[in-house]
Amino acid sequence: MAYNAVEMADWQISEAAEANMPTPDEWREKLGLEKQEVLAMGRLAKLDFLKIIDRLKDKPDGKYIEVTAITPTPLGEGKSTTACGLMEGMGKIGLNVGGALRQPSGGPTMNIKGTAAGGGNSLLIPMTEFSLGLTGDINDIMNAHNLAMVAMTARMQHERNYNDEQLKRLTGMRRLDIDPTRVELGWIIDYCAQCMRNIIIGIGGRMDGFTMQSKFGIAVGSELMAILSIITDLADLRKRLDDITVAFDKAGNPVTTGDLEVGGAMTAWMRNTINPTLMCTAEYQPCMVHAGPFANIAVGQSSIIADRVGLKLFDYHITESGFGADIGFEKFWNVKCRYSGLKPHVSVLTSTIRALKMHGGGPKVVAGLPLADEYTKENLELLEKGCENMVHHINTIRKAGINPVVCINRFFTDTDAEAAVVRKAAEAAGARCAESKHWEMGGDGAIE
Repeated sequence: MAYNAVEMADWQISEAAEANMPTPDEWREKLGLEKQEVLAMGRLAKLDFLKIIDRLKDKPDGKYIEVTAITPTPLGEGKSTTACGLMEGMGKIGLNVGGALRQPSGGPTMNIKGTAAGGGNSLLIPMTEFSLGLTGDINDIMNAHNLAMVAMTARMQHERNYNDEQLKRLTGMRRLDIDPTRVELGWIIDYCAQCMRNIIIGIGGRMDGFTMQSKFGIAVGSELMAILSIITDLADLRKRLDDITVAFDKAGNPVTTGDLEVGGAMTAWMRNTINPTLMCTAEYQPCMVHAGPFANIAVGQSSIIADRVGLKLFDYHITESGFGADIGFEKFWNVKCRYSGLKPHVSVLTSTIRALKMHGGGPKVVAGLPLADEYTKENLELLEKGCENMVHHINTIRKAGINPVVCINRFFTDTDAEAAVVRKAAEAAGARCAESKHWEMGGDGAIE
């Protein structure tokens, strides 16, 4: 039975659904997993992907479904909600379905946009754990990344304090001669800390570091997070963690984590991050959460590892790309699929009447402020103009040889006449189209 999504907050729906959420042991039985393949962590669990992949290596892969979107408003158009709703809808008709989504960053979660758990009756639970660190992957990435910065700044301090003979005798290290004006790497923290984007470090004495300009970025913007999304196993991770360019020397040559001899220690910090975390939707459809790189500065995808596991466990495996199709699907197709060798059977283009009205010339949508009347009342003129944006994204997906399904993610303020306009435009562009009310009704609203 669906919850009243209009009157209940997402966290209330999550807490209500959590009362009957399967335990790790119950998930093991439901998914046909071996005991050693499920690594319980409280009421959540990580999946030992190598054991699962090895045991099921001869099993044919399931169908691969990707969820993307038109150009979103600042509020987001519900890709995660649609992915969860699709899992719930397919589950309602008896299909063996699951998925994989990205882990949210603490910065947006604590900012206006909020978490990325989906919403209404189509969200991931438990929502609190999902939104606040989950099983520690982002924290492990922060430690590994910042370890490289510690190693580099310590090296710069030692090279300033000692000549070549002293450096070799005291530390066994050769001189890297890092140019302090060409340090590419910065520190990371999982918040949007504007005051730390440009800083000066090492202003103490001779043993207090190297004085130079530095910076903090958001944790999920780290190259390590992007690496986690595309690796195939621990050995692949270890190799890639030696190849990160941290700076350039004074002759213009790259200085890598391998030069700092820190790749092994970084891998040790990230040893547990390679296994996906198992969660579920509010209607108890299984969904893994693994990796969380942004699409605008990185690849914007959940991990290849989670997809490989899902394609073995489920007959239908659903994944999601960040941002709109012009960046998220493009990187899914041109980066993730190239590394994985996988090809989706279909792409679902999430579209909202709200966003299409904005693209048709509607008032600016600002997060945290009430929507203008144009977005909550019927306005076919704005909508028809905005459908050009949707058609552009349909064509982007079709260039990959995939015919998309347009999902009209309907809000309860949308009218039937507005939905008909979107359907007509989608079908005229050669795409299939389906309406969905998964936010309001859960799986029952996503059958089409």
